[in-house]
Amino acid sequence: MARQIHPTAIIEPGAELGEEVVVGAYAYVGGRAFIGAGTVLQHHANVEGRTTVGQRCEIFPFACVGTKTHDLKFKGGEPGLVVGDHNVFREYVSVHGATNDGEFTRLGDHNVLLAYSHIAHDCVVGNHLVMSAQSALAGHVVVGDHVNIGWGTGVHQFCRLGSHVMLGGMSKIVQDVPPYVIADGNPAIARSINKVGLERHGFVPEQLDLVKQLFRTVYRAGLNRTQALDALRKHAHVGTPEFRLFVSFIETSERGLVAGK
Repeated sequence: MARQIHPTAIIEPGAELGEEVVVGAYAYVGGRAFIGAGTVLQHHANVEGRTTVGQRCEIFPFACVGTKTHDLKFKGGEPGLVVGDHNVFREYVSVHGATNDGEFTRLGDHNVLLAYSHIAHDCVVGNHLVMSAQSALAGHVVVGDHVNIGWGTGVHQFCRLGSHVMLGGMSKIVQDVPPYVIADGNPAIARSINKVGLERHGFVPEQLDLVKQLFRTVYRAGLNRTQALDALRKHAHVGTPEFRLFVSFIETSERGLVAGK
């Protein structure tokens, strides 16, 4: 199928559009944008800045993808945004480019960003994120794979969300959330493991038991972070993928971990 460009759409000189791209009425594509094959820009959708959008994405009305950073430290140049394949940007979503020249905000594949959600400058997002309406990631947030963010949740700058994390609606995240954990509240605390989410992604009972042991060691054993890490490193299952991911996340945390209840 050939490209379909509505006559009212604005495609600036220099923009590159792949095969089968659809650009709806009054949509806008800036001159430094690349749109991958099969991607659909619905009416009034906007892609601007030094932005690469992958294949088979869908950008809904009034979404702004690649907009200039909010960061007041911006000094010009050509920072940008790189988006993978099969991403969905619903109505009024905004995703900003990076702040510094030559750097990029990055999104992986198969992410769904619901209406009015926002991803700020210099964030790095993995794959299969579901970000509910009116939630926001501040600058430099790092998100793992298969993360679910509830409605109206805000994540502080430089925080990290581990893979398979779930954040409850209207939560305030000011520290790192380790993999496999449900965090909720204002400020958020670790409530439990994300059992349902893990089961949906194929975790078998043996893996769930390992995740439970991780959670109990960090959040239920009365240990501080140093003691918990020491216990995990000496654990019989320290070589498993679940333990390696969890331990590595804690070892590299700079903001500290969300507290337990």
